[in-house]
Amino acid sequence: MKIATWNVNSVRVREARLLAFLAREQPDVLCLQELKVMDDDFPQEAIRAAGYEAATFGQKTYNGVGILAKAGAKMENVARSFADGDDDPQARVIAADILGVRVVSIYVPNGGEVGSDKWTYKQTWLKRLSAWISAHVDLHAKVAICGDLNIAPEARDVAKPDRWKNSVLFHPDLTAAFHGLIGLGLVDTARMHHESEGPFTWWDYRMLAFPKGDGLRIDHILASRALASGCTEARVDRDERKGAQPSDHAPVIAVFNSGP
Repeated sequence: MKIATWNVNSVRVREARLLAFLAREQPDVLCLQELKVMDDDFPQEAIRAAGYEAATFGQKTYNGVGILAKAGAKMENVARSFADGDDDPQARVIAADILGVRVVSIYVPNGGEVGSDKWTYKQTWLKRLSAWISAHVDLHAKVAICGDLNIAPEARDVAKPDRWKNSVLFHPDLTAAFHGLIGLGLVDTARMHHESEGPFTWWDYRMLAFPKGDGLRIDHILASRALASGCTEARVDRDERKGAQPSDHAPVIAVFNSGP
């Protein structure tokens, strides 16, 4: 089973690239973030023509998450938002059962600046995520929590740690939050296959960050131990950060065997 995650940074702008990626990689499941469209404006017909079904939780102009699954692979038990009583209008989490795996697509808030209201919202949102996983996700089963976490958890996840130290993407509070998620019973699939620096998933559009190699690993596929035990590959498709009108994020791809 091939699972991918990609912050497309506007599905309208990146539709052609998205369709080309589906044709080339043929993932069984693709989690998307930053759709930046309402559900009615998501390109459902084009996605169906490409051989996929989609469940989305859209929002105009900002945020928005989705899950794509190959046609024929039923998406069941779709859930949108944490449903935790918090009156939060931002579309940042969607989950579905696909091919025996509970798949979750998340877009963690960026955080703005440390000390700002957006930073407080990010920290609160991460606590809500942890509580939701603990209460509603069976981590003894096969689970994949995928998306743009806006967290580079360690120095090796940042090409220039001194520059990003204590920022809203690379901060001790975020390292603690990330390891808190791992402590629930999740595995960082990229680190199963890559021990050295990177692989980076995001490069700022500004200041020629991509050609200068100023990247961070902030997009992740976290798997329950039951799923991670069969993870045979995890990689980043850097080519999607090249060419015309790329997202500032590259897709992350993980492959799992079909064992019990």
